Amino acid sequence: GKYKYDYADYAEITPQLKMYTLGHKKEFKPIIGDGLRYHGCSPIISLLRRHGYIDTIAYPIDEKYVFEKAMTFMRTEGWIPAPESAYSVACAIDEALKCKRTGEEKVIAFNISGHGFLDINGYKEILGLK
Repeated sequence: GKYKYDYADYAEITPQLKMYTLGHKKEFKPIIGDGLRYHGCSPIISLLRRHGYIDTIAYPIDEKYVFEKAMTFMRTEGWIPAPESAYSVACAIDEALKCKRTGEEKVIAFNISGHGFLDINGYKEILGLK
């Protein structure tokens, strides 16, 4: 997205915020992990990105890749993350594997917003499970 002032809501009721945004009128293709989807990024995270303290990553819209990583997490940790959290899990796993390849040591922090026990059918649909 672009780093600019934009409305935080579709109806243009809130004040405009400086953030990375795809545009407050952006319509997205529906996905299983839709619950935390948003057209922009918080102003503080956007500012950190703008100044190079953090980076961003995008994953394929079909969600298969991120759900496979979430299943790896489930087999390792014993519970399945919410579909929205599968994206941060995938990123953390990718970053850990990159560090393993390069020998770099770093702290990797990621967020899980909840469990995916009520979302099993979404995982089954995307991964072709029975």
